[in-house]
Amino acid sequence: MSSLVPFAWQVPGVFRSRVGERAGRQRIMAAEGHLLIILHKVPRAGVTEREFVLFWRDPKGGWLSTETGSGLGALHAHFDAWRKVIDELEDVMGEPPQAANYFGVLQRTSPLLRTIRNTCRTMQEAREACSDRDLLLARDEAGELERAVDLLHTDAKNGMEFMIARHGEEEARRSAQLVLMGHRLNLLAAIFLPLTALGSVFSMQLSSGLERWNAPWTFWCFVGVALLVGLGLVAAILIEMRCLQQPPQRKGAARPKRGS
Repeated sequence: MSSLVPFAWQVPGVFRSRVGERAGRQRIMAAEGHLLIILHKVPRAGVTEREFVLFWRDPKGGWLSTETGSGLGALHAHFDAWRKVIDELEDVMGEPPQAANYFGVLQRTSPLLRTIRNTCRTMQEAREACSDRDLLLARDEAGELERAVDLLHTDAKNGMEFMIARHGEEEARRSAQLVLMGHRLNLLAAIFLPLTALGSVFSMQLSSGLERWNAPWTFWCFVGVALLVGLGLVAAILIEMRCLQQPPQRKGAARPKRGS
C-alpha cells in the first residue's frame, strides 16, 4: 500500500502502515525513538480539502520535512506562513469599519481557528512524546498563533454584532421620527380639512372689506403668502427626511479595540 511518508525516510514500518494515501487529521506517531508529526498547512480561502506537511525527528535529534528546508527551520517556516496570513487579516481589520470586512474576516478565520487549534493540540502531544526543548518552543509558538487567530475571530464577530446593533438603533430612530412626521401631517389635516370642506360645500364668503380693498392686488398677495407658507412647509419636510437618511454622528463609533 502506498504511503505519503517519503520512501527515503528510514522510519519504522508502523509509520508507513498507519499513513495511507491521505494524511487525515493532524496527529503524531511515536515509535522506537522516532517522532512523526502530521500537520495541516494554512487553509486556503474557499478550499475545504486540507494540504498536509510531515515532520520527522530521528532518535539522534535530526529533523526532516516534506517541505523546503531542513531541520526545525521547516517547522518555523510553516508557522511563518500562518503569521503572514494573520498579518493580512489584521490589515483588513485596521481598515474603516465595514460589514463586508468583518464578514470576510469571519469567513477566513473560522477554518483557520479550527486548524490552528488542532495544530496546538498536536504540538502538545509531540512535546509530551519527546523532551526536545525545540518542541517546547514550537508548541509555544503555535499557542501564540492560536491566540492571534482567536482574537481576530472575536474582534470580527464583535464588530459585526456592533454594526448590526447600531443599524437597528438607527432604524428605530428613523421609524420614530417618521411616525412623528406622520402625526404632524395628521394634525394639519385635522385642522384644515374640515374648514376647507365646509367652505367648499357651503361656498362660505365672509364680507370683511379686504376683498374690495386694493383689488385685485390684495387677493394676489394672499395667494403669494399662501404659496410661500406651503413651500416652506414642503422644504421643512424634505430637510427632515434628508436628516433621517443620514446616520447620526457618534463618538466612539469605530470598531471595538482588540482585547489583550
